Amino acid sequence: MITATESRLQANPQQIGMKMESKGCTQDCAGCGKTIAERYLLKALDMFWHEDCLKCGCCDCRLGEVGSTLYTKANLILCRRDYLRLFGSTGYCAACSKVIPAFEMVMRARSNVYHLECFACQQCNHRFCVGDRFYLCDNKILCEYDYEER
Repeated sequence: MITATESRLQANPQQIGMKMESKGCTQDCAGCGKTIAERYLLKALDMFWHEDCLKCGCCDCRLGEVGSTLYTKANLILCRRDYLRLFGSTGYCAACSKVIPAFEMVMRARSNVYHLECFACQQCNHRFCVGDRFYLCDNKILCEYDYEER
C-alpha cells in the first residue's frame, strides 16, 4: 500500500527578504546602482534591491510580488516557473505516456510519475486525492476495492 503525495522538482532556491529601511542608513541597489531612498527594500543574494529592480530575467515579473523565493542559474535571476521551464527536467506520464513539463505538479508512485488528471485507478478510473490509499500492482495503480477484488 502507498499513500498519494504531491511532488515538485527540488532546487536550491534563494529567499527574498523584505526589510524596513532605517533612517540615516543608505544602500545601493544591485539592479540599477542607485541609492535606495524608499522606505522598503528587498534583500536577495546578499544584495539590496529596489522593489522594481528585482525581476525575473526571462518574464520580467517583479520577484518581490511573485513570492518569497527566486532561483539563480547561469548568471540569471529567475522566478520559479521560468527556472523550471529552462532547467527542469521533463518526464513522461506512466499512464498516458505523454510529456509532463518540468513546472507541472505531478503524483508519484515509486518510480512512476503521473499527470494529476491521470492519477486514477486503472481498473475503475476512480481519481485519487492526496492522502488516499492505492496499490501499485504489476505497474498499475489500483484503488483498495479493485486491489481486493483481483
